[in-house]
Amino acid sequence: MSTTIKKRNDFLTAASSGKKFITNSFILQMVKRAESHIAPTSEIRIGFTVTKKMGGAVIRNRIKRRLREAAKHSLLKHGQAGHDYVVISRHKALKCNFSDLMRDMEFAFTRIIHHKGNNNNSPKK
Repeated sequence: MSTTIKKRNDFLTAASSGKKFITNSFILQMVKRAESHIAPTSEIRIGFTVTKKMGGAVIRNRIKRRLREAAKHSLLKHGQAGHDYVVISRHKALKCNFSDLMRDMEFAFTRIIHHKGNNNNSPKK
């Protein structure tokens, strides 16, 4: 089961201390939640960030819907309980084919979860 991240502090925690994977259309961040966090540790949480640089509200909402749908499938397969995921859009998220977006999402989830090493992994595809 997954829920949405809504608090700014949770987004900042993922950015500062989480793993990161960069694709052409988005950036995926992952962080393990602390045991003292209010949310149940069996829960997977995901948040989406689309800045105003991307366009007006209509464009930002369209990008968010595309990212949400692509993440839903990958999160079911690869999401780990007790972790937070943040997806930050890039300009290509609106223009690319949805199949490419799905492929990028699947690739990013598999790489960020199975990658060993330091916390700020940013290999480019």
